[in-house]
Amino acid sequence: MIRQKSFENEKATLYVVATPIGNLEEMTPRAIHVLESVDVIAAEDTRNTLKLLNYFGIRTRLIAHHQHNEEQSANGLLELLRQGKNVAVVSDAGYPLISDPGSVVVKKVMEEGFNVVPISGSNAMLNALVASGMNTRHFLFYGFLKAQEKERIRELHELKYYPFTIVFYEAPHRIEKMLKSCLEVLGNRQICLARELTKKHEEFIRGTIEEVLEIVDDIKGEMVVVIEGCSEEKNPGEDQASPLVHEQIKTYIDGGLTTNEAIKRVAKELGLSKNDLYKEYHGLS
Repeated sequence: MIRQKSFENEKATLYVVATPIGNLEEMTPRAIHVLESVDVIAAEDTRNTLKLLNYFGIRTRLIAHHQHNEEQSANGLLELLRQGKNVAVVSDAGYPLISDPGSVVVKKVMEEGFNVVPISGSNAMLNALVASGMNTRHFLFYGFLKAQEKERIRELHELKYYPFTIVFYEAPHRIEKMLKSCLEVLGNRQICLARELTKKHEEFIRGTIEEVLEIVDDIKGEMVVVIEGCSEEKNPGEDQASPLVHEQIKTYIDGGLTTNEAIKRVAKELGLSKNDLYKEYHGLS
């Protein structure tokens, strides 16, 4: 057991500091004070963080800490703490560790007995969720889906019957492919696509996946996608396709249909779920 009383000891401290996701006015006084008072700031991208520090007149020493050197950097930050120096970890925007590097160093610091103190602030996922119009009582934050289609489809199948609201992050150049995968696996659910949060061009697009796909070519910026949870129960036997079903799919493929067309036809003929048959046929179960 590790019991940390953050402000009742004199140990060196690693501060996990949230920074604005767009609007710099959302930087909290406490975050500014911590960044001014620590010995070192470890940043995901020193160029981005330097702009923030210059805006607030903060002159603290700045070093890099990103996913490509996270293990090595974590050891370096740990050594600074051993020397009695206080360190702040920041990401490019929002809360560090939330789809950003930081978990490795936090674990190492915690295990060695130093303080790990969070400094509250902006978070894109929560901003999007509370303004989405979706159920917020229970939700799952998933972050980024895989870039490769097969892996993305596998992940979505695992989430298909999750009953609560699901929140994803997505990059603008992948948003169309991501939404098409969601439509294929999850069905035409209600979603809210939030982009450019807290910035001048902040926008919330609420509707079905099909409706949002109609305009997705015209939207840019970092995005958060909030999707309603599943309202149906899974049929325990629906994932079990017999070898004869596979043979029928192969027959249609040999006859000139694409794999997706063959799966769709067989699913319709046999009363099976097209999405689950697709998953089973491609070994995604």
